[in-house]
Amino acid sequence: MLDACADILDEDGYDGLTTTRIAQRAEVAIGSVYQFFPDKRAVAQALALRNLEVFGQRISARLAAGAFADWSDTVGVIIEIFVEMHRTVPGFRVLRFGDVADVNLLDSDADNNAVVADRLREMIVETFAVQDTPGLATALAIAVEAGDAVLKMAFRRDPSGDPLIVAEAERLIHGYLADHIQQA
Repeated sequence: MLDACADILDEDGYDGLTTTRIAQRAEVAIGSVYQFFPDKRAVAQALALRNLEVFGQRISARLAAGAFADWSDTVGVIIEIFVEMHRTVPGFRVLRFGDVADVNLLDSDADNNAVVADRLREMIVETFAVQDTPGLATALAIAVEAGDAVLKMAFRRDPSGDPLIVAEAERLIHGYLADHIQQA
């Protein structure tokens, strides 16, 4: 059902998504959809959570495989993974982590970018033994918000992500985080 949801999002956007279309595309009875999901928002939420999980897994794998001098050097890898998911993961281009449906889709108590920033913070703290401070949390929240805005711009300009804008997003975020680390 989540794959069907992703396909419909790619074809017709969030406004074109209905539980009936999900059932038809997944070749299941509408009752089967409602057995797991009360409405289209819930299906989109499950897909957004799956996107977040895949994003986290891909980052974790790259962090485990890479030799980074500092945690801020992971910025390019994180942006690369996001851009690649945008290009290749069905439904991600439209839904990403859920903002198209609801800015609190991933967690009713936090906006979607805050959830993403928190996941990144957890990975950075665990992988690089960085001290988990409120300053780190704030820096990552700002970096995710800024990165999200600039990457949206890159994909508005070019469906594959304008390479110059993607590069500027990396430069902006890396510079900000590197500066933050120097001040810590």
